[in-house]
Amino acid sequence: MRESIYMNDQLAVLNFSKSYVRTPSELLDSPEFKNITEIFIESLKDTKKELYYWILNGKSIREAKMEITKCFRLMTVFDCDEIDHYYLSDKGQLLEFIESFYNFWKQHQRFSVTYIGSGQTANAVNYITNDSNFNRLIRDTYRQIEEKVQGRKNKIYRQLQSGTNAAAAVRIHQSRLPKKYDCLKMIPMIDSIMLRTPLMLTTRSNKRTGMFTETSENPILSFKGDEKEWFCMPIKIGQLLCFVYFHRDFMCSGVSLANLFEIATADECEKKPDCIVLFGNQDGKEETTFYHDEENDIWVGSVSYSRKIEYFGYIKKMSLTLHNLAMMQRGWLPIHGAFVNVTLKDGKKKGIMLMGDSGAGKSESIEALRSLGNDVISNIEVVFDDMGSIHIENGIPYGQGTEIGAFIRLDDLDKGTPYRDMDRSVFLNPDSSNARVITPAASYDVVSTNHKIDLFAYANNYDEHVGLRRVEDPEEIKKICVQGQRMALGTTQEVGLSQTYFANPFGPMQKQEVCQPLIDEVFECLYRNHIFVGEIFTHLGFAKEERSGIHEAAKQLLDFIQES
Repeated sequence: MRESIYMNDQLAVLNFSKSYVRTPSELLDSPEFKNITEIFIESLKDTKKELYYWILNGKSIREAKMEITKCFRLMTVFDCDEIDHYYLSDKGQLLEFIESFYNFWKQHQRFSVTYIGSGQTANAVNYITNDSNFNRLIRDTYRQIEEKVQGRKNKIYRQLQSGTNAAAAVRIHQSRLPKKYDCLKMIPMIDSIMLRTPLMLTTRSNKRTGMFTETSENPILSFKGDEKEWFCMPIKIGQLLCFVYFHRDFMCSGVSLANLFEIATADECEKKPDCIVLFGNQDGKEETTFYHDEENDIWVGSVSYSRKIEYFGYIKKMSLTLHNLAMMQRGWLPIHGAFVNVTLKDGKKKGIMLMGDSGAGKSESIEALRSLGNDVISNIEVVFDDMGSIHIENGIPYGQGTEIGAFIRLDDLDKGTPYRDMDRSVFLNPDSSNARVITPAASYDVVSTNHKIDLFAYANNYDEHVGLRRVEDPEEIKKICVQGQRMALGTTQEVGLSQTYFANPFGPMQKQEVCQPLIDEVFECLYRNHIFVGEIFTHLGFAKEERSGIHEAAKQLLDFIQES
């Protein structure tokens, strides 16, 4: 990103390495502030016509921009009664302009980036300090001008995120990408992130549609991205290294990955990745595809540039799809579900794995268990909340996770749950249906470690049965899991009773011929080790007033943990 600021109707990205202001005078006299002022005045034409014509006062937008910024600069030095200026002749209109301008800026998703070169310390720390100082500068300058126009101090001061929502330190890494991926080598990689939490982000799409499909041509061949417009988030998904390249228009999704996946270290970024995601690929194809580069053993995913892919589910699920495909190739069975280690106050500990597609009630069952067992549960350690895997070592099945965070639908949680960790959370479209929260869930050490499985249950959200049911016949439970039924809640394009192969449209469904032998092997191993295998009835597909069954399911889960 070579320019000092990039801005569209929803997003603003500031390049602090190109331009950084430290005082109100520098801010108000900067080309960046003047450009934003011009954009704001132009926007008034459609939103506030009276204010638009008042600020123009017969001038062009460019001339009005210069006049109002000059007036603001004067007000940082003099009192209003010492200034003779047209805009001060109607302080009511001027206050409305100031307040509307401030709100216009805050309505954008705002990010700063700082290029830290090859250094590890000073610049990497300074980017946080610089961003915090910028945040204070914007807020203080707004207050100073507002208070001078209104002729009094404010009575209430709100410490808003007036500058940016998040800041990133980026660098160019000499990663071991094969030659055919040379077009990616100069795209800056995110080294670290500072999130101003609770972070509230709004996107123009809040639902995922379509499927990820395999393509016979490597998407890198149609990639025409410019390093000025792209960033890379290097993440660890379970055991794998994944480079997620994203167009700056999708900065919200790229930055939010930091709350869901472990960011790779500088040394790890110099290795060959297992997976590559091209998110916002301007190939004109309107596709979400994946490809296995067998020569270099890299799984490549591509999501075409489109407004609808602003929904975070696209970047998350494409990354997980590539992970699942790569892990199946290694003999690991991907599980779309939730896995927790529950430790009771009497010392008993059980590994609980629930499987099911989106909206089946996996996370909700765990939350109900947490609430119900508050008096007897000492700790619930989250291994994964959406995607993990089962693999077999020395004849024993173990579970591992992929994400250090959870991407949860707010509508299905108890009222207090989203607020428990809100000081560390990213909220997406909190005022809309299918509102989501990305919240920390586990450390990477926990996610990437083997965990013993004591109970494996399919999350059934459509049957009227209540509680927990043990299935003695391996063929019966395999059929239930492979059928992958659920009552879809509209979190994707599906509504009503639907079926998805192995409840997992992110790899297993696309490669059923690879997945089926793994299912047979893993379920045989579960039964051989006398692990509880069955169904849990969540009732999450029912109307809200009919969902009391999830509490009975949680009660029977707790009974299993206490009695076994």
